[in-house]
Amino acid sequence: MSGTHPVRSRGPGFSAGARIIAVLLLTAIGAVGAWLQRDAHHRNAEPRTEFTATNPPTGLPAALTTGQHLRWSRCTAPPTAREDYDCAVMKAPLDYRKPDGRTIDVALIRRKATGPNSRRIGSLVLNFGGPGVSGVSGLPARIRQYGPLLDRYDLVSFDPRGVGATLPLRCGKTADDTAHKGSAACAEHSKAILPYISTSHTARDLDLMRYLLGDKRLHYFGVSYGTALGAAYAHLYPSHVGRLVLEASVDPTEDLDEEQVSQAKAVQAAFDRFAVHCAAHVRDCPTGDGPEEAARRMARLAGRLEKKPAPAGGGRTLDADDFAYAVGDHLARGTDGWQPLAEALTALTDHNDGRPLAKGSDRSGSADGTADPLDDGRFALTAITCADSSLRPDLDRLDRDSGRVEAASPVFGPAWSSGVYLCYDWPFDGERVTPRVNADGADPILVVGGTGDPVTPYAGARRMARALGEGVGVLLTAEEEGHGTYPQNRCVVEAVDRYLRTGRAPAPGTVCRGSMS
Repeated sequence: MSGTHPVRSRGPGFSAGARIIAVLLLTAIGAVGAWLQRDAHHRNAEPRTEFTATNPPTGLPAALTTGQHLRWSRCTAPPTAREDYDCAVMKAPLDYRKPDGRTIDVALIRRKATGPNSRRIGSLVLNFGGPGVSGVSGLPARIRQYGPLLDRYDLVSFDPRGVGATLPLRCGKTADDTAHKGSAACAEHSKAILPYISTSHTARDLDLMRYLLGDKRLHYFGVSYGTALGAAYAHLYPSHVGRLVLEASVDPTEDLDEEQVSQAKAVQAAFDRFAVHCAAHVRDCPTGDGPEEAARRMARLAGRLEKKPAPAGGGRTLDADDFAYAVGDHLARGTDGWQPLAEALTALTDHNDGRPLAKGSDRSGSADGTADPLDDGRFALTAITCADSSLRPDLDRLDRDSGRVEAASPVFGPAWSSGVYLCYDWPFDGERVTPRVNADGADPILVVGGTGDPVTPYAGARRMARALGEGVGVLLTAEEEGHGTYPQNRCVVEAVDRYLRTGRAPAPGTVCRGSMS
């Protein structure tokens, strides 16, 4: 106990009973002293200073900017956020072209910084990907990844439009109906909001959020789809860009169909590397002696599952498409997913048991497989993607594009090829074929790409860094397997954390060695 020390006799005439009484007395005094010291520290603790920004978004009514204050209170959901987190609601225009019209509620969550005021930089807003991933449930689930940054930042996340508690989509008769019944059902039940859930609308929400959080500039960490959101923000508000990290970056130069081809090639390449490792290091490897044999075995297995899906536990089954997505999810975990994948493929091949493969897969419709299977991620993925992309080819071209995707990957092509039809009959037009991300005049933006990423191929990170503009996009390369390299790669963590804490980006072209080195 603080303030208590061993007590030694001061002389031979000090009796044992007296020594015991002295020890107890001094222990009690020490305990009281320690309590008083802690109480004084609590009462004299440095009060938290709330930051105030002086540059509100232009064109919005005062009621939404200078007249709005975030009222943080204890979160009621999810259960993991009921302690140590605060939640709030931000009012934002439904349509930024009509800022005085209908407003929406944007759900926010915050974990306060633990460091002293003198070192606190502001808020770091996080987006974990998708589209379709809730930040309100995502922050508590991922706090261990970003917790070391709490010494300098409040960590803040949110539910983007169409996700979770922010302008939730309905594509069924009730809010609890999570079965996707097609674009017509989404139009029937969510017609009033579908035109307003694009990434550009959410980027405008980010700038209002920045101001209300008290930051002159936005500090932001976006992963996967979150890089598209961060780049959209930088394009719209280059003078408001603070320290932006775009990790596992999407490719801003590819349209929706080209993206499917690139993803199919990338996940096939990751599977081939797994097959080489499996053949060399796993006894009775379920994929055989290398990539060619692996492709043949997987094709036979997919054919079997197409005819008769395997039981996957909980009344679910695993068909050919489920199988491909589940394998892809294991590959997205990098080398950490290789041994579980080998074991799951063995169980499926030898015992027709799809449970290990399904259990290790969190695929639910989000582009990076991170959405909660019970949330509205599948609706949001489609709706946000189709609000962004104006690509609406006719069926002849779509059939040709589907064939291109199938040809790109013998294992994953058939499952991935359905993605080209995602927006075919969507009832609203999208904004553009490819996004605008140039951010001339912005402070340096750190773009992180992994050379073995099976979800957002590394070439996309290179193109993102270039597209942001000369002197703006700074590429950090990680020679790593898997989708995302933070916090798995120590070199990446050091570079990213240094940038977020000091504003100093690594030298352009910096390479971090990793599992592919």
